[in-house]
Order: sequence, then C-alpha cells, then structure tokens
Amino acid sequence: MSRNILITGAAGGLGRAVVDKFKREGYHVIALLRPDHDEFVEEADDNYEVDVTEEAAVLEFVKEFQMQYNDLDALAMIVGGFSMGAIDSTSEKDIQAMFQLNFFSAYNMVRGFLPFMKKQQRGTFLFVGARPALELQSAKDTIAYSLSKKLVLTLAEILAEEVKDTQIRSHVFVPSIIDTEANRESMPDADFSLWVSAKEIAEAMHYAVNNSALRNMTFKLYGGG
Repeated sequence: MSRNILITGAAGGLGRAVVDKFKREGYHVIALLRPDHDEFVEEADDNYEVDVTEEAAVLEFVKEFQMQYNDLDALAMIVGGFSMGAIDSTSEKDIQAMFQLNFFSAYNMVRGFLPFMKKQQRGTFLFVGARPALELQSAKDTIAYSLSKKLVLTLAEILAEEVKDTQIRSHVFVPSIIDTEANRESMPDADFSLWVSAKEIAEAMHYAVNNSALRNMTFKLYGGG
C-alpha cells in the first residue's frame, strides 16, 4: 500500500528537498503550494494550491483530501519565513505577519488534520522550528521571527501531550541557517559551509517518520555553525 506524505511549502528550497527524499523512498507525495504564486512541483505526485495561513482555506482542503485519499502517514509543515528586527523597531503588524506565516500556517494544518489522524489512529506531524526559539542568545534582532517559531515549538509539545496515548507522533526539526538558494542570495558574504543543508533536514525527517520507536523528538540540525 502506498504511503502518503503531505508537504506544505513544497516549492521552496527545503520543501523540494523533502519532496525529493520521500519520493525516492517510495512515498506518494502531495505538495501544497501558494495560490497563484508557486510553480507546480513536478517531482510530486499531486499538487494543490492552498493558502495554509488561512483557516477556512485549510478546512476546505481537508474536506477535499478526505474524498481523494484514504490515509495520511506524515504531514510536513514547511511553510515559513524570516524577518529581522529588534524589539524597539518591530511593530505589532510585524509580529502578526510572522505569526501568520510561521505559526498559523502550522496550527491550521494541525487543527485540520488531527481528526483525520485520530480516526486512522496513527500518523506523524513534522514541524520546522528555529535555533533562536531554543537558544535565546541567538534571538537578538529577530524578535518577531523568534517568537513565532517559539510558538511552533510549544504547539508541537502540546500536541505531543494530547496524543501521547495514541500512535500519532509529533517531531520538531530545529535548523540553524538552511543552505538554500534564497539564503545564499540574501547573505552572499556568509560562510555557507557552516549552514545545514536542506538534504540533511529531509533525511532527518524521513528517519523520524520511518522509526516508530521515536516519539516526540526535537532534532537539532545546526550544520557546522
């Protein structure tokens, strides 16, 4: 029987690496893309345009998913973004933007698909955290980003507690700077050798999904930095 994985942010640098890894491992890959923005991911088996930052759009997609698929082995929530800004230069609007992109993009998917996984009595949620959310000394001048990612970590922990007596699992992957084309363009003078590769994160996700003995783990993926 084919194993299904649903990947948000599938058209991005990390998303494509996760698509490639799970496809090569025999999964049926379902890619979620930003409406009217992302190009279809050819490596994926199916592509859907869904604004995962909008609750109503996600709940509508959940209905469509239930009509098309019988099960879901893993949900990788990769949609996210980054912004700089110290406390005294970060507005409420800046905070809300990061919360919408990083936190609600994950929360909406968890809320939408948790009943589906409870019904099938299994499944794995894969969250992407951030080093500044774990190590506050790294959070300087990234207040909106760090707070939004801290919420993601807390969501994963609360979810793990809610499903601790089931076969549903919740894993968090905490990278430093990810070596993607977009990050190289925005930080051309950085030492790329210190960054973690998207491929390494994808491999860690596959490892977690395929090891049922692992429950509610936090994977620190800091590369050489």
